[in-house]
Order: sequence, then C-alpha cells, then structure tokens
Amino acid sequence: MNFRRNSRSKAASVQMASLMDVIFLLLCFFVTSSVFSQWETEISIALPTAKSSTVPGRMPGEIILNVAADGNVTVNGQKLSLAEVTERLTRIAKLYPGQPVVIRADKTTKYEALVSVIDACRTADVWNFSLATKDEEDK
Repeated sequence: MNFRRNSRSKAASVQMASLMDVIFLLLCFFVTSSVFSQWETEISIALPTAKSSTVPGRMPGEIILNVAADGNVTVNGQKLSLAEVTERLTRIAKLYPGQPVVIRADKTTKYEALVSVIDACRTADVWNFSLATKDEEDK
C-alpha cells in the first residue's frame, strides 16, 4: 500500500508585498528624521568664524538654541523668552542630566544677549553647552 500522495507540496516563499511595505516605511522614517535633524541648522544665522573650528558629530537629543542678531532665542522653530528658555532647560536637566546644548549665535549678536542665554543655561543647571562656530575657510 502506498500512503503517499502524488501531489507535491508548494515550496516555501517569502511574501514580497509585506516586505516591500516594511522597507518603504523604514525609508520614509529615515528620510523624515534626517530632514528634521538638519532643520535647526538651516536658520539664517551667520556664525562667527574661528581658526580652531571643527564640525562635531551631532549628539543624540542635543538641544540647539539659536540666538538671532536682535537677541531673540529660537528653539525648534519657536521664539522663546529667556524665562521660557530657562524653564524648558530646567525641566530637561531634571529628566536628562548632562543634556548637550549647542548655542548658535549670529556673529552680529550683542554680547549681552549671548551672556543672557549662557546665564539661562547655568541657571537651569545645564553645564554641557557649546558655542557653534564655522571654519574661517568657509566664509
């Protein structure tokens, strides 16, 4: 007696439609995240130049404070007063101690406005901040 069936079972295969959906979603995610990571640096601020300027790698979750020539502070596209900046940085410093902050001040910004932003960082207990500059050759 032959108990085997003459029909052959189908070979295993990978469903390409669902795989293509996943690849497309990953592509959308990475393109969107790269656009938002460059968004803050495209604000029209002319950075001062320095001989020792280097372009550091972006730190995960770093906060970028943009200080315009008139002294206005912008964070994530929102204009904030110094009190609001201090409040926001205080909340962040409590949740994430050692949070990196980059201050991008225009080269024509008054020294007083820059010192006010640095003072807001220190009041909020944020000590891991740096000042952004560009290389002299990039004029």
